[in-house]
Amino acid sequence: MNPAQRALWYIESHLAEPMTLDEIAAISSVSRFHIVRAFAAATGHPVMRYVRARRLTEAARSLARGAPHILSLALEADYGSHEAFTRAFRDRFGTTPEAVRAATCVNDLKLQEPILMDSTMLDHLAAPRFETAKAFLVAGLAERMSCDNGAIIPGLWHRFHQEVVDIPARIGNAAYGVCCNGDDAGNFDYIAGVEVADFSDLARRFGRIRIPEQRYAVFTHADHVASIRRTVNTIWNQWLPASGLKAADAPNFERYDEKFDPATGSGGFEIWVPVKE
Repeated sequence: MNPAQRALWYIESHLAEPMTLDEIAAISSVSRFHIVRAFAAATGHPVMRYVRARRLTEAARSLARGAPHILSLALEADYGSHEAFTRAFRDRFGTTPEAVRAATCVNDLKLQEPILMDSTMLDHLAAPRFETAKAFLVAGLAERMSCDNGAIIPGLWHRFHQEVVDIPARIGNAAYGVCCNGDDAGNFDYIAGVEVADFSDLARRFGRIRIPEQRYAVFTHADHVASIRRTVNTIWNQWLPASGLKAADAPNFERYDEKFDPATGSGGFEIWVPVKE
Protein backbone atom coordinates (compact mmCIF):
# COMPACT_ATOMS: atom_id res chain seq x y z
CA MET A 1 0.00 0.00 0.00
CA ASN A 2 1.73 3.16 -1.14
CA PRO A 3 1.15 6.70 0.20
CA ALA A 4 -0.47 7.98 -3.01
CA GLN A 5 -3.13 5.25 -2.87
CA ARG A 6 -3.98 6.13 0.73
CA ALA A 7 -4.14 9.81 -0.18
CA LEU A 8 -6.48 9.15 -3.12
CA TRP A 9 -8.83 7.13 -0.94
CA TYR A 10 -8.88 9.82 1.75
CA ILE A 11 -9.49 12.67 -0.72
CA GLU A 12 -12.37 10.94 -2.50
CA SER A 13 -14.08 9.78 0.70
CA HIS A 14 -13.80 13.21 2.40
CA LEU A 15 -14.25 15.49 -0.60
CA ALA A 16 -17.07 17.56 0.95
CA GLU A 17 -15.19 18.12 4.22
CA PRO A 18 -12.40 20.56 5.14
CA MET A 19 -9.10 18.94 4.27
CA THR A 20 -5.46 19.96 4.76
CA LEU A 21 -2.20 18.67 3.42
CA ASP A 22 -1.18 17.73 6.96
CA GLU A 23 -4.29 15.53 7.31
CA ILE A 24 -3.66 13.85 3.97
CA ALA A 25 -0.02 13.22 4.93
CA ALA A 26 -1.05 11.80 8.32
CA ILE A 27 -3.58 9.37 6.82
CA SER A 28 -0.91 8.34 4.31
CA SER A 29 1.57 7.71 7.17
CA VAL A 30 4.26 9.96 5.67
CA SER A 31 5.49 13.54 5.98
CA ARG A 32 4.14 16.54 4.04
CA PHE A 33 7.32 16.52 1.98
CA HIS A 34 6.90 12.85 1.15
CA ILE A 35 3.21 12.96 0.18
CA VAL A 36 3.69 15.99 -2.09
CA ARG A 37 6.32 14.12 -4.08
CA ALA A 38 4.77 10.67 -3.87
CA PHE A 39 1.37 11.88 -5.04
CA ALA A 40 2.81 13.88 -7.93
CA ALA A 41 5.00 10.98 -9.00
CA ALA A 42 2.06 8.54 -8.97
CA THR A 43 -0.66 10.72 -10.50
CA GLY A 44 0.99 13.64 -12.28
CA HIS A 45 -1.01 16.08 -10.10
CA PRO A 46 0.01 18.21 -7.12
CA VAL A 47 -2.04 16.82 -4.25
CA MET A 48 -3.92 19.95 -3.16
CA ARG A 49 -4.47 21.07 -6.74
CA TYR A 50 -6.11 17.70 -7.36
CA VAL A 51 -8.35 18.27 -4.32
CA ARG A 52 -9.42 21.68 -5.63
CA ALA A 53 -9.97 20.37 -9.17
CA ARG A 54 -12.14 17.51 -7.89
CA ARG A 55 -14.23 19.87 -5.75
CA LEU A 56 -14.71 22.34 -8.58
CA THR A 57 -15.65 19.47 -10.91
CA GLU A 58 -18.37 18.25 -8.54
CA ALA A 59 -19.57 21.84 -8.06
CA ALA A 60 -19.79 22.26 -11.86
CA ARG A 61 -21.90 19.11 -12.12
CA SER A 62 -24.22 20.38 -9.39
CA LEU A 63 -24.60 23.70 -11.19
CA ALA A 64 -25.41 21.97 -14.47
CA ARG A 65 -28.13 20.07 -12.61
CA GLY A 66 -29.58 23.42 -11.50
CA ALA A 67 -28.18 23.94 -7.98
CA PRO A 68 -29.79 27.22 -6.85
CA HIS A 69 -27.33 28.44 -4.19
CA ILE A 70 -23.83 29.15 -5.44
CA LEU A 71 -22.65 30.25 -1.99
CA SER A 72 -23.59 26.83 -0.58
CA LEU A 73 -21.53 25.14 -3.27
CA ALA A 74 -18.66 27.52 -2.55
CA LEU A 75 -18.67 26.63 1.14
CA GLU A 76 -18.90 22.89 0.40
CA ALA A 77 -15.87 23.27 -1.88
CA ASP A 78 -13.99 24.97 1.02
CA TYR A 79 -14.09 28.51 -0.39
CA GLY A 80 -14.93 31.27 2.07
CA SER A 81 -16.99 33.42 -0.26
CA HIS A 82 -18.95 33.52 -3.50
CA GLU A 83 -16.22 35.73 -4.98
CA ALA A 84 -13.34 33.40 -4.12
CA PHE A 85 -15.24 30.43 -5.52
CA THR A 86 -16.08 32.30 -8.75
CA ARG A 87 -12.42 33.28 -9.26
CA ALA A 88 -11.25 29.69 -8.79
CA PHE A 89 -14.06 28.38 -10.98
CA ARG A 90 -13.17 30.80 -13.79
CA ASP A 91 -9.47 29.98 -13.49
CA ARG A 92 -10.26 26.27 -13.77
CA PHE A 93 -12.93 26.27 -16.46
CA GLY A 94 -12.69 29.64 -18.22
CA THR A 95 -16.30 30.47 -17.43
CA THR A 96 -18.49 31.45 -14.48
CA PRO A 97 -20.69 29.32 -12.22
CA GLU A 98 -23.75 31.24 -13.45
CA ALA A 99 -22.91 30.43 -17.08
CA VAL A 100 -22.62 26.70 -16.37
CA ARG A 101 -25.92 26.71 -14.52
CA ALA A 102 -27.58 28.49 -17.43
CA ALA A 103 -26.05 26.08 -19.97
CA THR A 104 -27.21 23.03 -17.93
CA CYS A 105 -24.26 20.94 -19.17
CA VAL A 106 -20.54 20.44 -18.54
CA ASN A 107 -19.58 18.98 -21.90
CA ASP A 108 -17.18 21.83 -22.73
CA LEU A 109 -15.45 21.91 -19.35
CA LYS A 110 -12.15 20.29 -18.49
CA LEU A 111 -13.36 18.17 -15.60
CA GLN A 112 -11.11 16.31 -13.19
CA GLU A 113 -12.48 12.79 -12.85
CA PRO A 114 -11.48 10.60 -9.87
CA ILE A 115 -8.16 8.87 -10.40
CA LEU A 116 -8.57 5.12 -10.19
CA MET A 117 -6.50 3.38 -7.58
CA ASP A 118 -3.92 0.71 -8.32
CA SER A 119 -5.43 -2.53 -9.65
CA THR A 120 -2.28 -4.59 -10.25
CA MET A 121 -2.34 -8.10 -8.83
CA LEU A 122 -0.90 -9.22 -5.51
CA ASP A 123 2.23 -11.34 -5.27
CA HIS A 124 0.49 -13.51 -2.68
CA LEU A 125 -3.18 -14.06 -1.89
CA ALA A 126 -4.09 -15.96 1.27
CA ALA A 127 -6.33 -18.97 0.68
CA PRO A 128 -10.03 -18.35 1.35
CA ARG A 129 -12.38 -20.20 3.64
CA PHE A 130 -15.68 -21.49 2.28
CA GLU A 131 -19.09 -20.74 3.77
CA THR A 132 -22.71 -21.26 2.81
CA ALA A 133 -24.70 -18.19 3.86
CA LYS A 134 -28.45 -18.12 4.25
CA ALA A 135 -30.50 -15.58 2.29
CA PHE A 136 -30.57 -12.07 3.76
CA LEU A 137 -31.71 -8.54 2.91
CA VAL A 138 -29.48 -5.47 2.45
CA ALA A 139 -30.64 -1.86 2.30
CA GLY A 140 -28.54 1.25 1.76
CA LEU A 141 -27.35 3.82 -0.76
CA ALA A 142 -27.05 2.59 -4.35
CA GLU A 143 -25.24 3.86 -7.44
CA ARG A 144 -24.97 2.46 -10.95
CA MET A 145 -21.30 1.89 -11.68
CA SER A 146 -19.28 1.31 -14.82
CA CYS A 147 -15.81 -0.10 -15.29
CA ASP A 148 -14.23 3.35 -15.21
CA ASN A 149 -16.03 5.17 -12.38
CA GLY A 150 -15.39 2.88 -9.42
CA ALA A 151 -13.40 5.68 -7.78
CA ILE A 152 -16.68 7.27 -6.65
CA ILE A 153 -17.34 4.41 -4.21
CA PRO A 154 -15.51 6.06 -1.25
CA GLY A 155 -17.81 9.06 -1.59
CA LEU A 156 -20.84 6.77 -1.61
CA TRP A 157 -19.66 5.21 1.66
CA HIS A 158 -19.18 8.64 3.19
CA ARG A 159 -22.80 9.52 2.41
CA PHE A 160 -23.93 6.13 3.71
CA HIS A 161 -22.37 6.74 7.13
CA GLN A 162 -24.29 10.01 7.34
CA GLU A 163 -27.63 8.39 6.46
CA VAL A 164 -27.42 4.88 7.95
CA VAL A 165 -29.36 6.02 11.05
CA ASP A 166 -32.41 6.46 8.79
CA ILE A 167 -32.47 2.78 7.75
CA PRO A 168 -35.10 0.92 9.81
CA ALA A 169 -35.10 -2.72 10.98
CA ARG A 170 -31.31 -3.04 10.95
CA ILE A 171 -29.83 -6.39 11.99
CA GLY A 172 -26.34 -6.51 13.51
CA ASN A 173 -23.45 -4.06 13.22
CA ALA A 174 -21.82 -5.20 9.97
CA ALA A 175 -21.93 -3.12 6.78
CA TYR A 176 -21.97 -4.55 3.26
CA GLY A 177 -20.74 -3.31 -0.08
CA VAL A 178 -22.81 -5.32 -2.56
CA CYS A 179 -22.09 -5.62 -6.29
CA CYS A 180 -25.18 -6.80 -8.15
CA ASN A 181 -27.24 -6.53 -11.34
CA GLY A 182 -24.22 -6.62 -13.61
CA ASP A 183 -24.53 -6.41 -17.39
CA ASP A 184 -22.36 -7.50 -20.33
CA ALA A 185 -20.86 -4.01 -20.65
CA GLY A 186 -19.39 -4.23 -17.15
CA ASN A 187 -21.95 -1.97 -15.48
CA PHE A 188 -23.33 -2.96 -12.08
CA ASP A 189 -25.21 -1.62 -9.07
CA TYR A 190 -23.20 -1.01 -5.91
CA ILE A 191 -25.07 -0.80 -2.61
CA ALA A 192 -23.38 0.46 0.55
CA GLY A 193 -25.74 -0.92 3.16
CA VAL A 194 -26.64 -2.99 6.18
CA GLU A 195 -28.64 -6.14 6.79
CA VAL A 196 -32.31 -5.48 7.56
CA ALA A 197 -35.25 -7.60 8.69
CA ASP A 198 -37.55 -6.32 5.91
CA PHE A 199 -38.08 -3.47 3.47
CA SER A 200 -41.59 -2.47 4.53
CA ASP A 201 -40.67 0.87 6.15
CA LEU A 202 -37.63 1.67 3.99
CA ALA A 203 -37.63 5.13 2.39
CA ARG A 204 -37.66 5.20 -1.40
CA ARG A 205 -34.27 6.91 -1.59
CA PHE A 206 -32.56 3.73 -0.38
CA GLY A 207 -31.55 0.82 -2.59
CA ARG A 208 -32.42 -2.70 -1.57
CA ILE A 209 -31.54 -6.26 -2.55
CA ARG A 210 -32.29 -9.80 -1.42
CA ILE A 211 -29.12 -11.88 -1.44
CA PRO A 212 -30.02 -15.56 -1.95
CA GLU A 213 -28.64 -18.53 -0.06
CA GLN A 214 -25.26 -19.16 -1.60
CA ARG A 215 -21.87 -20.81 -1.17
CA TYR A 216 -18.96 -18.35 -1.02
CA ALA A 217 -15.20 -18.23 -1.08
CA VAL A 218 -14.40 -15.73 1.65
CA PHE A 219 -11.16 -13.75 1.43
CA THR A 220 -9.68 -11.59 4.18
CA HIS A 221 -8.40 -8.20 3.03
CA ALA A 222 -6.17 -7.07 5.89
CA ASP A 223 -4.61 -4.05 4.20
CA HIS A 224 -5.98 -0.52 3.80
CA VAL A 225 -9.27 -0.33 1.90
CA ALA A 226 -7.60 1.70 -0.87
CA SER A 227 -5.84 -1.44 -2.14
CA ILE A 228 -9.06 -3.43 -2.56
CA ARG A 229 -8.85 -3.36 -6.36
CA ARG A 230 -5.58 -5.30 -6.24
CA THR A 231 -7.15 -8.01 -4.10
CA VAL A 232 -10.31 -8.18 -6.23
CA ASN A 233 -8.27 -8.26 -9.42
CA THR A 234 -6.15 -11.11 -8.03
CA ILE A 235 -9.23 -13.09 -6.95
CA TRP A 236 -11.01 -12.84 -10.27
CA ASN A 237 -8.07 -13.00 -12.66
CA GLN A 238 -5.70 -15.32 -10.84
CA TRP A 239 -7.23 -17.29 -7.97
CA LEU A 240 -10.60 -18.16 -9.49
CA PRO A 241 -9.28 -19.44 -12.84
CA ALA A 242 -6.68 -21.57 -11.04
CA SER A 243 -9.11 -22.91 -8.42
CA GLY A 244 -11.15 -25.06 -10.78
CA LEU A 245 -14.31 -23.41 -9.41
CA LYS A 246 -16.82 -21.34 -11.33
CA ALA A 247 -18.28 -18.05 -10.23
CA ALA A 248 -21.99 -18.22 -9.46
CA ASP A 249 -24.37 -15.70 -11.04
CA ALA A 250 -25.15 -14.02 -7.71
CA PRO A 251 -24.17 -10.83 -5.88
CA ASN A 252 -20.68 -10.59 -4.42
CA PHE A 253 -19.94 -8.29 -1.53
CA GLU A 254 -17.54 -6.85 0.99
CA ARG A 255 -18.37 -7.34 4.67
CA TYR A 256 -17.14 -4.74 7.18
CA ASP A 257 -17.41 -5.58 10.89
CA GLU A 258 -16.60 -3.56 14.02
CA LYS A 259 -12.83 -3.88 13.46
CA PHE A 260 -13.02 -1.74 10.32
CA ASP A 261 -12.58 2.02 10.90
CA PRO A 262 -14.43 4.03 8.22
CA ALA A 263 -12.61 7.20 9.27
CA THR A 264 -9.16 5.84 8.39
CA GLY A 265 -9.93 2.96 6.00
CA SER A 266 -7.95 0.54 8.17
CA GLY A 267 -8.92 -2.56 10.15
CA GLY A 268 -9.55 -5.03 7.35
CA PHE A 269 -12.68 -6.65 5.99
CA GLU A 270 -13.86 -9.68 4.02
CA ILE A 271 -14.62 -10.18 0.34
CA TRP A 272 -17.32 -12.79 -0.35
CA VAL A 273 -17.23 -14.29 -3.84
CA PRO A 274 -20.12 -16.59 -4.86
CA VAL A 275 -19.03 -19.94 -6.26
CA LYS A 276 -20.90 -22.90 -7.69
CA GLU A 277 -21.14 -26.16 -5.79
